[in-house]
Amino acid sequence: MTGLGAVAGLWKVLVIGWVAFVAMAGAAAVARVSVADPHPRRVVWSYGLASGAMVTSAAVFLVPQAVGYDPQVGGFGVAAGLLAGYAGHVIGHRFSHRDLPIETTTAQLTAHALTAGLVIGAVYSLLPDLGLLLGFGIVSHKGPAGYAAARRLRTKGRSVGSLLLPAAGVGITATAIGLLDPSTSMATNAAVFGFAAGIFLHIAMDFLPECEVGSEVAALVGKGEDDHALLDRLRIHGVASTAVGAGAVFLAWLVVG
Repeated sequence: MTGLGAVAGLWKVLVIGWVAFVAMAGAAAVARVSVADPHPRRVVWSYGLASGAMVTSAAVFLVPQAVGYDPQVGGFGVAAGLLAGYAGHVIGHRFSHRDLPIETTTAQLTAHALTAGLVIGAVYSLLPDLGLLLGFGIVSHKGPAGYAAARRLRTKGRSVGSLLLPAAGVGITATAIGLLDPSTSMATNAAVFGFAAGIFLHIAMDFLPECEVGSEVAALVGKGEDDHALLDRLRIHGVASTAVGAGAVFLAWLVVG
């Protein structure tokens, strides 16, 4: 797909796809050797930075485009994307409780990555002038996602090598859509950009650091008498990390703009 994309001149899509691949594969490799020492504060900051960057990127680069093409259709697209993201999350969670002949963590990540690639490919095909900053913000969650998934696989005694497929998923489908170069109407463009904004806003909210009892962060903290105080401190780190992630996109926009 990289070769086909290079011939077609889809350089932005290829760069985004490879950044997503390196981020997820690299974070999975780090988790493979550090699973015994997960550092809750690092997990909170990785999730928060990615979430803040994604919220800002979607709100600044996707929502205005959707509204600009058609306010009502774009708004319906945002709503559809948010609800579709929630539905996919629930369905994936249901499958995780079933005894299926596939590794559910990898399957869920692969489906998510392929879908995200479809949306990114469509967005950059409809508006080739979009900068790389949007793509980098959108795939910023690939690092934390790869780290978390690799930890789950390692605790189950499974190989993290299976994460190479979801790591490449964004680039595969984004390039495929870019090669098709679809021609659409204003209303369709509004729906596509709105749906993309909704999907990525849902993902961003899903990555907001949850420092509550029963959350992944709480599981890393353990079961000590000082857990509540530590979770309270981690909540401050969660707020700070999302603000820094959003601020990084803002500063990059100022420099690039």
